[in-house]
Amino acid sequence: MVRMQTDRREFLQRLAMMVAALPAALHAAGGRLPIGFSTLGCPSWDWLKILDFAQQNGFAAVELRGLQGTMDLPSRPEFGATRLEQSKKEIADRGLQISCVSSSANLHTAGKEHAEQLADARRFIDLASLLAAPYVRVFGNKLIGPRAPALEHIATSLRELGDYAGPKNVTVLLESHGDFTDAPTLREILETAGSSHVGLLWDAHNTFVDGKEDPAVSVSQLGKYIRHTHLKDSRMEGGEAHYVLTGRGGVPVKRQVELLVAAGYAGYYSFEWEKAWHPEIEEPEVAIADFSRVVTRYLQAATANQKPS
Repeated sequence: MVRMQTDRREFLQRLAMMVAALPAALHAAGGRLPIGFSTLGCPSWDWLKILDFAQQNGFAAVELRGLQGTMDLPSRPEFGATRLEQSKKEIADRGLQISCVSSSANLHTAGKEHAEQLADARRFIDLASLLAAPYVRVFGNKLIGPRAPALEHIATSLRELGDYAGPKNVTVLLESHGDFTDAPTLREILETAGSSHVGLLWDAHNTFVDGKEDPAVSVSQLGKYIRHTHLKDSRMEGGEAHYVLTGRGGVPVKRQVELLVAAGYAGYYSFEWEKAWHPEIEEPEVAIADFSRVVTRYLQAATANQKPS
């Protein structure tokens, strides 16, 4: 235990020196690097364990995607009327921010189900506003029927949610996910939505593994829309992607970080370790701490490469 505490202390000391050497554009709250993780990666942790672990491992932000077995974040007691201010203080006391409140809302649906999905998205927007979180994630998810009207339907839904979110200082983000993992399609949806309160959550794993798209193409075509990112690594086995620790698989995470830095990306680099869906993968104590160390090195190297010689 003493050795683990020493290793953590030494890591945080090195991290502080790295951050001090980086441009101001890469500094997040509290002088930390703009790295975060999704609570999808630690589904059994309670609220304070999540916040304490983030602080102890040099993270600047936490992305909310479920807590202790429920994805219905607005119903959690931590965010209820009698507990909300205490939760906000617990976040602030640790020098953290909530980077994104991630909903399960799917915009491809129609009729009564579609109205329910939009209503659910609004609940998450309300929660994000209360937490001073800048973003809410939604899915396009499925391409149903003829392409043009399907994309128009999703774009119109995004614009409607953006109109609701804007006055609350929240931006609605469409994630590159499901049937929407290629830059041309995502760009068409976002251009059609045409809202300053709508943007993209670039899941860089999905566009590379599912969309078969070079990350340079993704960033060049979508960069102006990217507000938040999901990073993770995997290795193909038996034709399926199996998640592995950052930098140990076949996803070019380092290059994805380099491209974002070069493009002037100003958001968080958020680790989406899908432990909730894949309980067999590495434990969060290992994988999340490892991401902090690895992506810190990636950011340091990427920034050094941007400096004029």
